[in-house]
Parts: sequence; C-alpha cells; structure tokens
Amino acid sequence: MAATIDNSNAVQATKKKHLGIPEAAFVEDVDSFMKQPGNETADAALRRLDEQYQKYKYMELNLSQKKLRLKNQIPQITQTLEILRHMQKKKETTEPMETHFLLADNVYCKASVPPTDKVCLWLGANVMLEYDIDEAQALLEKNLSTASRNLETLVEDLDFLRDQFTTIEVSILPLCKPSQVGLVLQKTW
Repeated sequence: MAATIDNSNAVQATKKKHLGIPEAAFVEDVDSFMKQPGNETADAALRRLDEQYQKYKYMELNLSQKKLRLKNQIPQITQTLEILRHMQKKKETTEPMETHFLLADNVYCKASVPPTDKVCLWLGANVMLEYDIDEAQALLEKNLSTASRNLETLVEDLDFLRDQFTTIEVSILPLCKPSQVGLVLQKTW
C-alpha cells in the first residue's frame, strides 16, 4: 500500500513539475484508440492529435523565449554583482573610482565615482531604487539564484516537451493512410 502511494505521489510530482504541460498519450492499440469518444473517423483523430501537436509547438515557442530572456539576464546580474563587490572594496578608501559609464549602445563616457555605501538598481518598468551595497548584493544574489533555478526548470520542461512531440509524431503515423504519411511527415518535421 505504501509503495503505491509513494509511486502515485511521484507521478503527480512529475506532472506538476512540467508547468502543467499535458502528457501526450501513446497510441499502442489503434483499434481501442479509435473507439474512444471523439475518434469516430481517422481524420477526426488526426485533427485532434494535430491540434495537440500545435499546442505543444506554441508552448515550445513561449518556453524558448523565456529561456533566451533568462540566458541574457543571468550574465547581466553576474556583471552587476561583480561591480558591487568592487564597489564594496573601494568604499573603504577615500580615492574615487574611475570608470566608463554606458550612455547608449557603444557610447561611453569617463566617470569618477566617489566612495559610497549606496547604489541604485533598475528594477524594470522604468523603476529605480536606492539600496545599501550589502542589501543590493543580497538582492542580486537571490535574483541570480532564482534565475539559474528557473533556467534549469525551463530546460527540463523543454526536454519534456520534446518527448511529447515524439510521442505525438509516433502516434499520428499509424492513423494515416499510406498516401497521407508523406504529408504528415513533412508537416511535423
């Protein structure tokens, strides 16, 4: 009994783990699949599987865009953390820090920054807040950790989604007439 409960909990955890992406059902027995409601004809069943396939494609597009944003965000957070650590070292001295400030794309100006224990961080949506260097560093380390964890989850979700593509593609082929196989293969691949 305990093994059954543990196994069902593991299955539920796996399903929740993938952002609510529904698992594609593998068609092992075409005859029993065709007897299910909504599968009156092969065309109706193919249409349903194609619709599910298109939903997976849409999900893949969204997840890929999120992954790209995170892959761009992580180096920016890392670079900002490095600057904060450098400012932390310099705040003990009395001499100003010489740097180049980005004004626009590929346009920099030379800047002299006096020692300080405050920094301003862009939070997004044209919002900037002032923080103590220690608070800013803690916030950015937390953001970096969260972004890295989210990126790992997205990679796992994309892998799961690719498995669902394969399952749908393999399930579509037995339902096709020999004359449709070429068209289906062209559409899915």
